[in-house]
Amino acid sequence: MKFINGVANVAGWTPDSNNANTGTGNMGTCCPEMDVWEANSISAAVTPHPCSTLGQSTCTGTTCSEANSTQGTCDQAGCDFNSYRMGNTTFYGPGLTVDTKQKITVVTQFVGSPITSIKRFYVQNGKVIPNSNSNIAGVTGNSISDSFCAAQKTAFGDTNTFASKGGMAGMSESAAAGMVLVMSIWDDYAANMLWLDAPYPPTKAASSPGVTRGTCSASSGVPSQVESASPNSQVIYSNIKFGPIGSTFAEPA
Repeated sequence: MKFINGVANVAGWTPDSNNANTGTGNMGTCCPEMDVWEANSISAAVTPHPCSTLGQSTCTGTTCSEANSTQGTCDQAGCDFNSYRMGNTTFYGPGLTVDTKQKITVVTQFVGSPITSIKRFYVQNGKVIPNSNSNIAGVTGNSISDSFCAAQKTAFGDTNTFASKGGMAGMSESAAAGMVLVMSIWDDYAANMLWLDAPYPPTKAASSPGVTRGTCSASSGVPSQVESASPNSQVIYSNIKFGPIGSTFAEPA
């Protein structure tokens, strides 16, 4: 069972199918989140999630709303850059431009003070690989900014909760306040990780702009199946660096 701000989340507790100690209750917890790299072997996303409240807070009911809702405290949907979702289906994956069969260095740049954009590079076999560009009509560029997010939300027919919860200014304020670095390997009991690598949400046609995010099927990612099929899954994070832009990897001249 989870405690939120020192209070047991016992009311309305529904345990996960594989562990009675994890699950959901009537309370939730909200905080700004910067997903530097959420990825597997076929899809990857970088996603800022600002909140209207700085720091961690308890939420209940509509303040813990689902993605694309304006009622929640935080931007649950975020403003993501997923190369596959942005129209380049040959950029990231096994044997592709960023080859997930080999070791990858992921570089994230937070540009400006306050932060106005988030840029992505990859380094592999000594070669610096810029992020892919958007191939979606009406959406340009290969980095995240307020203008990119507004164009993306319009093109995909999504509510721009990124802007309403603070946008880049909100993420910059959160970063300045301090954020905790978390590294993990996980599966998703809420949405089967479909938001990363499959058609999502299920209420929209897979052919609609922005819905398909990778090559996995709409029935994939069920945690019980993932845990049964891949009980020994692992990931190695190494050689982590943090510093001024350009100091953590060698950019081409």
